Amino acid sequence: MERAAGCPAAGGSYPQKNAEILSSQYGINLFLAGLLLTFAWAVHAVGISKSHLLSYLITLMLIQVLWMLWYLCRSCTQRRLIQDKDTHAGARWLKCGITLFAVITLILDSFKIGYYIDFSNCLSPTEGIFPVTHAVHTILQVYFLWCHAKDVIQSFKTLERFGVIHSVFTNLLLWTNGVLTESKHQLNEHKERLITLGFGNITIVLDDHAPQCNCTTTTFCSIFSQGIYYLYPFNIEYHILASTMLYVLWKNIGRKVEHHQQNKTPFKFHGITVGMIFGLIVLTSTIAIVVVYLIQIGGSKIKSELALTMFYLHAISVLALMCTAGIVALLIYRLEDRSLDNSKNPARKLDAELLVGTAAGSWLLSWGSILAIICAQGHPKYTWYNLPYSILVIIEKYIQNLFIIESIHREQEKGNDDIKTLRIVTISRGSTLSLSPLYKEIYNGRAARDSGDVPCLFQGSICGRENDGASVAREETSQDNSLVMHSASDFSFCSRNSVTNNKRRILKNIAAFLFLCNLSLWIPPAFGCRPEYDNGLEEIVFGFEPWIIVVNLAMPFSIFYRMHSAASLFEVNCKT
Repeated sequence: MERAAGCPAAGGSYPQKNAEILSSQYGINLFLAGLLLTFAWAVHAVGISKSHLLSYLITLMLIQVLWMLWYLCRSCTQRRLIQDKDTHAGARWLKCGITLFAVITLILDSFKIGYYIDFSNCLSPTEGIFPVTHAVHTILQVYFLWCHAKDVIQSFKTLERFGVIHSVFTNLLLWTNGVLTESKHQLNEHKERLITLGFGNITIVLDDHAPQCNCTTTTFCSIFSQGIYYLYPFNIEYHILASTMLYVLWKNIGRKVEHHQQNKTPFKFHGITVGMIFGLIVLTSTIAIVVVYLIQIGGSKIKSELALTMFYLHAISVLALMCTAGIVALLIYRLEDRSLDNSKNPARKLDAELLVGTAAGSWLLSWGSILAIICAQGHPKYTWYNLPYSILVIIEKYIQNLFIIESIHREQEKGNDDIKTLRIVTISRGSTLSLSPLYKEIYNGRAARDSGDVPCLFQGSICGRENDGASVAREETSQDNSLVMHSASDFSFCSRNSVTNNKRRILKNIAAFLFLCNLSLWIPPAFGCRPEYDNGLEEIVFGFEPWIIVVNLAMPFSIFYRMHSAASLFEVNCKT
C-alpha cells in the first residue's frame, strides 16, 4: 500500500525533473554557441564579423522580450494563477541597485546610437539595431524583475523553465560581450603603456576594431567613443545581477514554499557611524588614487613606477584593515551561541556559491603574481610591493567569505515585539485598576494563564471598588514583592541585552565598513586601474599572450566579486 501510494508522487516528479534538465541543457548550448561566436569575432576568424555576433544577440533578446510580454499578460489576466512568493528573493535594495545600473546602461545605449549615426557610412545596420533592441530589452526586463522576481511559478512549469533559462543565458552572453569589448579596449591601452615601463621586447600590435571611415561630427564622435568605455562597468554589473535574479526565479519553479512571515530588515544609519566614517575615508582615498594612477601611468617610466607603488601601498593598507575587521567579526560569532538556518533557500545558496566561485578569479591572479616574483630573475623595486598585496588579497577574501556566508546563514534574533515587558501596576485605594504601559509592551498571556490570574481590564469589569480594605492591602503587599522579583530579573535581562546590543553594534559597523571597502576596491579594476596589466613582471615570466589571457579570464570574476560582496554585506548589515 505504501509503495502504491508513493508511486504517483514519484512519477509526477519525473516530468518536472526532466524539464529542469532539458531546459538547463538548452541554456548551456545557447550560451556555448554565443560564446564561440564571440571568441571567433575576437580573434578575427575568417567569415565571422561583428554583425553576425550582434544578430545572434538581437535574436536572443527579441525572444526573451516576447516571452516576458506573454508572462506579463498572463499574470495580469490570471492574477490568481501565481500565489506563492519567495520572500528571500528579489530584495528591494537589490532591485534598486539593478535599476541604477539599468539607467546607466540606457545612457550607454544612447551613446552607441549616437556613435552609429556618426559612423553610419561604414558600420553595419546591426550596430544601430542592437542598442535600440537592448534599450527595449533593458526597460522591460527591469519592470519584469520588479514585479515578478519573487514569483514561485506553479503553472506552465515546463514552458516557463525554458523561458527563464533563456533569459538567464541571454544576460550572460550580453555580459560576456560587454566584458570582451571592455577588455579589448583596456588591452590596447595596456600595450601602449608597456613601452614607458621599458618592456620594449614585447611586440605592440593593437587589436583595433575602429570603423574605417571618417566621422561626420568629430566632437561628438570623441565624446561617444570615449564615454562608452567608462559606462561599460555598469552595463556589465547590470547583466550579471539580472542573470542571478533570473536564475533564482528558475530554481523556484515548482518549489514548495514554507509559508512563514519574514521579518522586514530595513537599512538604518543609526549605530554605524564609525564604520561609515572609516569606509568613506577609504572610498574617498581610493577615488583619489585611481585618478592619480590613470594620469601618471604611461607618462614616463618614473611616473609609472610611482603610480604602481602608490597603488600597492594604498591597497595593502585597505586589505590589512579589512582582514582585521573580518577577524574581529568572526571572533564575535564564536562567542555567540546562535543556531544556523539550514532551510532550503535558492537565493542564499547562490550567494554563497558566487562568493567562493568568483573569488577564484582573484586568487588565480594573486598566485600568478606570487609565482612570477619568486621565479623572475630581475626585480624592479615596485614589484616587491606586489608580494604582500597578492598575499593579502588571498587572505582577505578567505576571511570575508567566511564572515558573509556565516552571517547570511545565522538565524535572525527575535524582534522587540517578541520581548514580553512588564507593566507597572498601580492600585489606588478603593479606585479603579490602572496600567501604565511601556514602549512596545504586550501582555504576557501565558504567564497569566499559568497563574490563573486574569487582569480586571481583560474581564471587562472594574474590580477595585469590589475589594475591601484587607484585600487591597494584601494585593499591595504581593505587588511589592512581585516588583522586587521582577526588578532583579529585569536587571539581569537588561545586562544581557546590553552586551548583545554592543556586539550587534560592532558587527553592524564592521559590515558597513566592509561594504564601503568592497565598493572602493571595485572602482580601480572597473575603470582601468589594473596593476596586473601594468606591472610587466608577469608578462616576462609567463609570456605576454598567456598572461593576458589569464588576466582577461580572471579579471571579470574579480570585479564581480567586489560588487557581489558589497551587496551581500549590505544584506548582512540589515539583518544584524
